[in-house]
Amino acid sequence: MTYGTAAEPSAVHQRVSLRTRITLLAAMCVGGAVALVSLGAYITVYRGLYQQVDDSLTARAKALEANTQVVNQGRTEIPSFFLELSDIKFDVIDQNGASAFDRPVERPPIGDDELRVASGARAQSFRTDEATDTRVLAVTYPFFTKPTALVLAQPLESTKSTLGKLAVVLIVIGGSGIIVAAIAGTAVARGSLRPVQRLTAAAERVTYTGDLRPIPVAGDDELSRLTQSFNAMLGAVAESQERQRRLVADAGHELRTPLTSLRTNLELMLASEAPGAPSLSARDRIEIHDDLRAQLDELTQLIGDLVELAREDAAPAVQEHVELVEVVEAALDRARRRAGDITFDVRLHPWHLVGHAASLERAVLNLLDNAVKFSPPGGTVRVDLRPAGDGYAFLQVADAGPGISDADLPHVFDRFYRSQEARTLPGSGLGLAIVKQAAERHGGSVFASRSADGGALMAMRLPGSSE
Repeated sequence: MTYGTAAEPSAVHQRVSLRTRITLLAAMCVGGAVALVSLGAYITVYRGLYQQVDDSLTARAKALEANTQVVNQGRTEIPSFFLELSDIKFDVIDQNGASAFDRPVERPPIGDDELRVASGARAQSFRTDEATDTRVLAVTYPFFTKPTALVLAQPLESTKSTLGKLAVVLIVIGGSGIIVAAIAGTAVARGSLRPVQRLTAAAERVTYTGDLRPIPVAGDDELSRLTQSFNAMLGAVAESQERQRRLVADAGHELRTPLTSLRTNLELMLASEAPGAPSLSARDRIEIHDDLRAQLDELTQLIGDLVELAREDAAPAVQEHVELVEVVEAALDRARRRAGDITFDVRLHPWHLVGHAASLERAVLNLLDNAVKFSPPGGTVRVDLRPAGDGYAFLQVADAGPGISDADLPHVFDRFYRSQEARTLPGSGLGLAIVKQAAERHGGSVFASRSADGGALMAMRLPGSSE
């Protein structure tokens, strides 16, 4: 005996495209609506035609009851109106079903309903006789002395023929409507999904080529707005890539100088220790050691600033209620420990905002360190936090140093930018860029100008409230 294995489903389930689903949905909706309308129309006409047959039979029965003229048919007198019933079957029966006429007639179908009417148990009955395909009416008929019933039978061939033709017409019209709806649904789906196809092609292009060109937008519907949002996302990705590229390029340029100096000093020390090479004097060795320590400190600071700047490129993960006065005071405590004989004149007003306290503290500390670096010995750094009256507050840090030239003012917050005066001072050129990025992350901005003492004035404008 052989055993067969169950057939595996072909490809589990074939995916149905959105265009096909829209076409099927349109066809089913139209098909359902056409079916309901056709069914309602057919039932209405069906009832109307059968009601016409019943009304015709009832009218003829009443005409017979009202007709008193008689004619002799053999030994039986019958109403003269019977002679006009040539298009339908008729008879007058007693309670046993026997005909009251003494001549043969084309009798209508006789059943239990008609016998009950003849016996007086019922006044009237209507039924459809499926065997002869006729509509049968029976009413009591008092023309004869004994209980009798008048039975009339109307053929239904013409009625059913009309209903059959109506059914064919409704089926043809309904089928045509479904086909037209499917064609229209396909056309609408093709036109409506064209922007989606462009989005899909653009996403695939970005995946395989990295090309971030925007997609042309046409119209002002939901798909157009989706395309605009996709273009905005592409723009944000392109801008992020450009920032990363510039950061890597600038970092590579800035790292090259201390690394080259470190390599030169190390090679010089190693060369002096080679057999037969002239040895370095104690003073030269001390200078090289000091230079190495200075280059390592600069390299450490630069790497730390790069890490902080890369961290600031992403929005802070935790948003919290921040007391800006506490943030400034924490930064001041750290700045005072390395400020030497520099003093701080501090005026702080309460200010609250929602943000990232650590990011703001690093930005304030960079402003303070920058002011300390350019202040003369024994100088004063002024720190002022005050509301501006428009939902923003200004944090200003001013020093009494050499100030900022007009040529340098537009660039002081750029990454790795260092003025001519600052090139001989320690620093990576990233401190003020970190300040700018932190302020913008919190919905604010930064400014640079000259202080009242002739030095530099750096300011952050941050949103919030004083209550």
